[in-house]
Amino acid sequence: MTNVTDQDRVLIFDTTLRDGEQSPGATMTHDEKLEIAELLDDMGVDIIEAGFPIASEGDFKAVSEIAQRAKNARICGLARANFADIDRCWEAVKHAEKNRIHTFIGTSPLHRAIPNLTQDEMAEKIHETVSHARNLCEDVQWSPMDATRTEWDYLCRVIEIAIKAGATTINIPDTVGYTAPIESADLIKRLIETVPGADEVVFATHCHNDLGMATANSLAAVAGGARQIECTINGLGERAGNTALEEVVMALRTRNDIMPWKTGIDTTKIMHISRRVATVSGFPVQFNKAIVGKNAFAHESGIHQDGMLKNRENFEIMRPEDIGLSGTSLPLGKHSGRAALRDKLETLGYEVGDNQLKDIFVRFKDLADRKKEVFDDDLIALMSADDEANDHLQLVSMKVTCGTGGQAEATVELEVDGKDVIATEHGDGPVDATFKAIRAIYPNKAHLQLYQVHAVTEGTDAQATVSVRLEEDGMIATGQSANTDTVVASAKAYISALNRLIMRREKAGPGADAREISYKDLT
Repeated sequence: MTNVTDQDRVLIFDTTLRDGEQSPGATMTHDEKLEIAELLDDMGVDIIEAGFPIASEGDFKAVSEIAQRAKNARICGLARANFADIDRCWEAVKHAEKNRIHTFIGTSPLHRAIPNLTQDEMAEKIHETVSHARNLCEDVQWSPMDATRTEWDYLCRVIEIAIKAGATTINIPDTVGYTAPIESADLIKRLIETVPGADEVVFATHCHNDLGMATANSLAAVAGGARQIECTINGLGERAGNTALEEVVMALRTRNDIMPWKTGIDTTKIMHISRRVATVSGFPVQFNKAIVGKNAFAHESGIHQDGMLKNRENFEIMRPEDIGLSGTSLPLGKHSGRAALRDKLETLGYEVGDNQLKDIFVRFKDLADRKKEVFDDDLIALMSADDEANDHLQLVSMKVTCGTGGQAEATVELEVDGKDVIATEHGDGPVDATFKAIRAIYPNKAHLQLYQVHAVTEGTDAQATVSVRLEEDGMIATGQSANTDTVVASAKAYISALNRLIMRREKAGPGADAREISYKDLT
C-alpha cells in the first residue's frame, strides 16, 4: 500500500454552521457559532463554511467574526448568484487570512424553472456572477445545485463556463439525496475527463442523506476523483441530514487499505465536538449512530463480551481512543476534589479556567449529593447546561403535586427581567402543568414541536436530558437541560427555548420578518 504521507489529500469542508444550522430548530446563538468554529478550526478542518452572510445581520456578524478569529482553516461564506449576495459575502470573509466565496445556482430543469431562466440566460448569469466573485476573491467555489438531476450536456457546459470565469473549486451537490454510489463515482470521473480545464480545479462532493447513502456517495465521489468532501458534524442538516464528517474521516482512516487518501483531521477531537454540536443544536445523537453514537463501542451479548475480553479486535475495528472517547469511565463522588474534577474534564476534552472550575465544582457537588456516583456522561451533561446569566427568564423554584387520576398541580416561580413572579396551574401530568404555569407567567403563542427525554446514565437516580423545540410566528428555537428530576429538567429546557425565542425577536426588531432567509428562499 502507498505510504500515507505520499497519498492524495482529501480536503474536509465543514458546513455545520451553514447547511447544518438550516435544520428546523437547529439555530445556534452567536457565541455558540464562534465556539463550534473554533473547535472545527482546532481539529483540522480545511474549509469552514461559516454561514450565509446576506441571510441576516446576525449571520453576517458571525461569519465576519469567525473569519477574523480563524487560525488555520479557510473561511467560506455562501452567496446566491447575484452581485448583492456576493458583495455581502466578501465583506464578511475578507478579513480572514484564508477566505473563499461559495456561489451557486440551481441548474436542473426543476430548479431552472424557479427563476424562469432559459439555459442560455442561466449560463450568462453564471459567467457574470462567478467572474464578479473572482474579481473580489482569489478562491471561488461554484455549485450547480441539484447537479445530479441536471442534463449531462448542460452540466458540462455550465461547469466549463464557471471554470473559465475563475472558479477554483467545482462542487457537485446531490441536493436531494437522489444519487447512488456507483452514479456518484461515475459522474465525477466523467466530468473530470470531459470538461475542458477540469484538471486545473478541485472537484468537491456535497451529498444529502435522504436515502441513507450520503457517506457512501461521498466516498464514491472521492474514488471518482473528487478531492473535497462537504460534510457536517453528526450529519446535521435539512431533512435527513448531510454527509457526516466523522463517518467519512474514520472510514478513510480505518479502510485506508482500499481508500488510500488522507485528511488533516485530528480524530481524537471528534467525540468532543460531536457532543457540543448535539447540545447547542438541540439535536441528540441517536444511540446507534455510526462512530459517535452512545452504543457505537458498546458490547452486550455474551459472545461479543467474551471476544472483547480476549482481543478487542475481535469486535472493534476502531479504538474508542481514536475518536477521543475515554477508554475508562471511573465515576467521581461527593468526596472527589477539584483536582480530580479538573483532570476528568480534561480527559473528556474540556479546558476550564480557575473561575469556571469554581462554578462547575459547585454544580458538581450539588449533583454528587443527589447521585451516589457521577459518571462521564453526567459531567458532559453538566458542562452542557445552559448559561442563564443573561436570560430574560430564570427558574427560581417550583413545586409539583400529582394525583392518582393523572391531574397535576404545578407552582412555578420565575425571575422575569429581575422581578419574581409566581403562578399555579393544573394540567394532564406534571410536565403539562409546569408548562402551563410558565405560560401563565410569560404568555406566549409558542407551539411545542418537540419534547424529548432520555436518561444520561442508568439507575433511578440518573440525570434526564430534556430537549424542547418551540415554534412561534415562523421562528424556531430549541432548549436543552439536564437534571436528576425530569420535571425540573423539562421546565429549564422549556424556559431555555423561550429565552432563545425572545432573543431572536429582539434581534429581528419591531415589525421585522424574523424568519431570516431559509433554504427555500435560496433560489
